[in-house]
Amino acid sequence: MRILPLFLLAALFLSCASRNNPPAAAAGSSTFKNPIAKGADPWVIRDGNQYYVCLATGGGNGRRPGITVSKSASLTEPGKRVTVWQAPESGWNRDCIWAPELHRIGNRWYIYYAAGKSGPPYINQRSGVLESVTDDPQGAYTDKGILRTGIDERDYVKTIWAIDLTVANIKGKLYAVWSGWERNAATDKTSQRLYIASMTNPWTISSPRVEISRPEEEWETGGTLDLNEGPQFLQRKGKTFIIYSTRESWTKDYRLGQLMLKNENLSPLNKSNWIKKGPVFRGTAQVPGPGHASFTTSPDGKEWWIFYHAKLDERHNWNRDLRLQPFTWDKSGQPVFGQPVPAGQPLARPSGEK
Repeated sequence: MRILPLFLLAALFLSCASRNNPPAAAAGSSTFKNPIAKGADPWVIRDGNQYYVCLATGGGNGRRPGITVSKSASLTEPGKRVTVWQAPESGWNRDCIWAPELHRIGNRWYIYYAAGKSGPPYINQRSGVLESVTDDPQGAYTDKGILRTGIDERDYVKTIWAIDLTVANIKGKLYAVWSGWERNAATDKTSQRLYIASMTNPWTISSPRVEISRPEEEWETGGTLDLNEGPQFLQRKGKTFIIYSTRESWTKDYRLGQLMLKNENLSPLNKSNWIKKGPVFRGTAQVPGPGHASFTTSPDGKEWWIFYHAKLDERHNWNRDLRLQPFTWDKSGQPVFGQPVPAGQPLARPSGEK
């Protein structure tokens, strides 16, 4: 969520507009160091022997805001960011491009993203989806339109505020999860909850939304605006987790919580079938505000890695960078993320990375 005084917007623009990756590792080195790039809300997906990183770009210098996709055989060294889509000059999605995600579904790629017609205040954010023209994730995309994340006939796009939408297949069915409001409001100082719905295809939500989480635990509350956002599916050995961000993204208290589906045979469309746990990943004095994570495996598939952003300092702002580190699993099959590793501390490269 992005609710800050106007004097902080310049810092956000500079952070989003940067397209330069700092060196993460020396050539031939067996180690790397965080951060691996500038930016926020990172998404990585491994396809074959390539890693694709999807990020938003803030535009500027006459360019429209948009979405980039990089390609690299190295997880720790993202490739050149290729702009695959730019926001239109008009319409519901002309501004405020947030947190895009790249997914392969069938023989096409889909990018889910949040956008609005204007902001601040950020009361117009909705979720949309793009479909690749070919099987190339860095190629052209067509706009499949807005996703119906709740019905509001009085609203200008007749749907309810939604960001950070992600999708996953559970027992052969496609589901969408996102961060949204209970109802549309005239202020962006509105609490965010997590909702789930089933889909008939990658661009069509086909069931009423169901709330599966709201900020109610001690570790989710206590800030100026309690929220749940940035949900990501994490699946392994028949278990389905949703790892999500909570507290405020511009503070040092941003952190990760977890929902676990009790049993793979239970319906995800029932809040009682999810178990909440947290915080499962939180900041330290050296690494404030880690959050909005995505997950992948090492090139040889032997290790699991978390890709997340962290704040550069404890002040209230959106100055963030992108970081990687491995995580493990406990005997019950749940992820163990440990603590965020401080910037500059050497880490072994992912297993099998050349």
